[in-house]
Amino acid sequence: MNNERFYKLNTYLKEKFNEKIYKVSLDGGFTCPNRDGKISNKGCLFCSDVGSGEFAGNRKKTITEQIDEQLEFIKSKVKDGKVIAYFQNFTNTYGNVEYLRKIYYEALSHERVIGIAIATRPDCLSDEIIELLDEINKKYFLWIELGLQTVNDDIANIINRGYKTEVYRDITKKLNEKNIKFVTHMIIGLPNEKKEDLYNTVKLINDVHSWGIKIHLLYILKNSNLLRYYEKNPFKIYEKEEYEDTIIELLNILSPEIVIHRLTGDAKKDELFAPLWSTNKRGILNSIEKKLKATNSYQGKNFLK
Repeated sequence: MNNERFYKLNTYLKEKFNEKIYKVSLDGGFTCPNRDGKISNKGCLFCSDVGSGEFAGNRKKTITEQIDEQLEFIKSKVKDGKVIAYFQNFTNTYGNVEYLRKIYYEALSHERVIGIAIATRPDCLSDEIIELLDEINKKYFLWIELGLQTVNDDIANIINRGYKTEVYRDITKKLNEKNIKFVTHMIIGLPNEKKEDLYNTVKLINDVHSWGIKIHLLYILKNSNLLRYYEKNPFKIYEKEEYEDTIIELLNILSPEIVIHRLTGDAKKDELFAPLWSTNKRGILNSIEKKLKATNSYQGKNFLK
């Protein structure tokens, strides 16, 4: 981790590719079994209408067109460097293998793309799809993102996650057997959540040897199912200081080998109901870095193998 106090994705990518790598977010035209009626038609309680892909491309355009459009958008940051194509919206393995093969390889064929990242659910990775991912992984840079959110199945029921934690355990074993890198998403601030739930979630992420982690702050959007739930069932909303302190506690027990992809979440300001402090993402990250140094904390400080 060099002199850094946690293992940042930027650091990992620079070490691997010897340059700064950006992501371009794509919309593969998917839905989700938690929305189309296979499991539920309500979706996860925290998920937005665009499947947590507010900054992704336009699904009406081809994958190549979306990549070109995203590259134009970030050209001030990266003029000719390489990027990772990130299939972000909804469940990006929820389709037939032929279609998945088509869009994944279309992205990989772009001259600026050095790999792909695929956001999905643990219950949407059939053996056939894992074989496709294995094929791609042997030739290209790849990671999969799994929305665990919490290890507590009672809380998972509240947020309508739609699968048991055991499903996550089982699929991570299969991905590890194929040496397919996976990133695990967890959320801080879920209804009825206790500190113990957060610790247990990190412990599980350590135990299954997740390659990466994304830690999200639960934020409430206006006109959302989560806001309607909150109005009927008020739950704790983190204050900025408390959230930062919690992040530091979790980093201390997180395996030092896990790559940190995210330490908070951000929503569009005009759509946000609470917490309003979350819009200052850079300020939050800077504060976390300062507190890590002040408390001599770092990723893995209290990690037990």
